[in-house]
Amino acid sequence: MKEILTRSFTGLLYISLLMVSLLNQHALIILFYVFGLICLAEFKKLIGYKSIIPFIIFTVLYIVFGYWQFFMNSNNGLDEATRILQVITIFVQLFLIKDLFTEKTIPLFISKRFIITTFYLSSSFVFLILIANPKHTFEPLVLLGSFILVWTNDTFAFLVGKNFGKQKLFSKISPKKTVEGFLGGLFFACVASYFIATFTKTLNFNHWLILAIIISVFGTLGDLIESKFKRQANVKDSGIIMPGHGGLLDRLDSIIFASPFIYLFLQII
Repeated sequence: MKEILTRSFTGLLYISLLMVSLLNQHALIILFYVFGLICLAEFKKLIGYKSIIPFIIFTVLYIVFGYWQFFMNSNNGLDEATRILQVITIFVQLFLIKDLFTEKTIPLFISKRFIITTFYLSSSFVFLILIANPKHTFEPLVLLGSFILVWTNDTFAFLVGKNFGKQKLFSKISPKKTVEGFLGGLFFACVASYFIATFTKTLNFNHWLILAIIISVFGTLGDLIESKFKRQANVKDSGIIMPGHGGLLDRLDSIIFASPFIYLFLQII
């Protein structure tokens, strides 16, 4: 009972902070900057990377590509630079997906630690915040809808997997994940996309449906990749900042990994 209350309280606090921050651009920028620093600290600990350079790089990327895009609305080469950053980020993430399926352990030599802290985590946080500003216009409901799709996918993947799951999805990395759970999460995320389109009046249903598929697929891959890092580090959670839930990275790993793909789709449409 105590554990349930603890999980409920910390989960409610996390959601409340997110909801309140969506009311104001400055609050959103500040909250996600703090979230990014915490996740970066947790991830650095997972991969045994002690340098402070990733914090400096994250701050620079966040200010230049996040803050500047939000408040300056300037196209002076920044859009082109953002696209280059996006290409590099997606390229690095595709390599992590490859490592997930082909490598027993993800190689963590010094240069790779630098690359993945920069282009797996730091730059992905930039695109996470830019989801709320896809066309140089503040659209917090687009970001909120993306989070709702992640929560829906995760919740129903767990419920369906627990009650009906038989075929393991990736038993060596995450024994509890099942194919049935993944399909259940995907299905209910697609259902949720209809209600998000109806009540937010942001994107149309077809666009939200495609986003549901993107988030379910790449969110699941992001969760598996973080699970592999945790297994290599021989830890259960990325941190202890959220009692009952683990680390903040544990809560955000799915949408962090999916963020550059979400932002790419928003740019296309």
